[in-house]
Amino acid sequence: MQNKIKVIIIDDEALARQITKNYLSKRDDIEIIAECSNGFDAIKKINELKPDLIFLDIQMPKLTGFEMLELIENPPVIIFTTAYDHFAIKAFEVNAIDYLLKPFSEERFNSALHKAIGQLGDRFKQNSAIENIIKTTDEKIEFLERVVIKDGSKITVIPVEEIKWIEAQDDYVLINCDKGRFLKQKTMKYFETHLNENQFVRVHRSYIINVDFIQHLEQTETESYRLVLKNGKEIPVSKTGLQRLKNTL
Repeated sequence: MQNKIKVIIIDDEALARQITKNYLSKRDDIEIIAECSNGFDAIKKINELKPDLIFLDIQMPKLTGFEMLELIENPPVIIFTTAYDHFAIKAFEVNAIDYLLKPFSEERFNSALHKAIGQLGDRFKQNSAIENIIKTTDEKIEFLERVVIKDGSKITVIPVEEIKWIEAQDDYVLINCDKGRFLKQKTMKYFETHLNENQFVRVHRSYIINVDFIQHLEQTETESYRLVLKNGKEIPVSKTGLQRLKNTL
C-alpha cells in the first residue's frame, strides 16, 4: 500500500484552514497530520512530524511565512497562500513556486496541489527556489519591524527598537540587545538597507549603531573618531560614518 502524503496546514485564520481541509478531504492519498495557527507552533510541528507538504500562509501576526522560511531546516514542499502581497506573488512567479491567492477555487487548489505533488521527489529544486525567494524578498526595500533568530529549538523575536548595535561577524552579524547577543546569517548591507536611517547609522564597515544608545562622540589621539555607547563600549567611526552621523543627529 502506497504511503499517504503527510500535510500540515499553517494559517492564522480558522476559516482558511477549514477550506483547505475540505478540499483535501476528497483525496485518499493525503493525510493531514497537523494544523497550526501561528508560525512558532508550525516550526515545532514541522521539525517533529516531518511533513511531505505544507500549506503556508504568508501574512501571520507572530511570525510571517517569509520569516518561517529562514528558520525551517530542510523544508518540505510548500504551497504558499496569500491574500494581498503583490511582491510575494512576483517572487513566487519568478522562482516557479506555486501559490494560492485568497480566496481560491477548488479547481485552482487542485492545480497547485498537483504541481506540488510532482515536486515531492525533487527537494533540491524546491529548496533552491526557496533560497531564491528569500533573496528576492530581501531585496525589497522596506524597513524592518523585528528580527527573528533561531538558536537550536529556541526562536527569539527582537523588535528593532530594542537593537543597540550590530557588528559584522564573518558571514553573520551579531545583534546586541537587552535580550542578549544573537548571530544572524545576514549581511551588514542588508541591515543598513532595511533599518530606518533616522534611527540606525552605519558608522563603520563593521558596525551599525542605534543612535538612541550613543553616549557621546569623541576624537582620539590619532585625530580619528569613536563613539562611546551608554554601556561604555567604544566603537570606531570611519570618515564616511562620521558624515552619516552628522546627517542623522
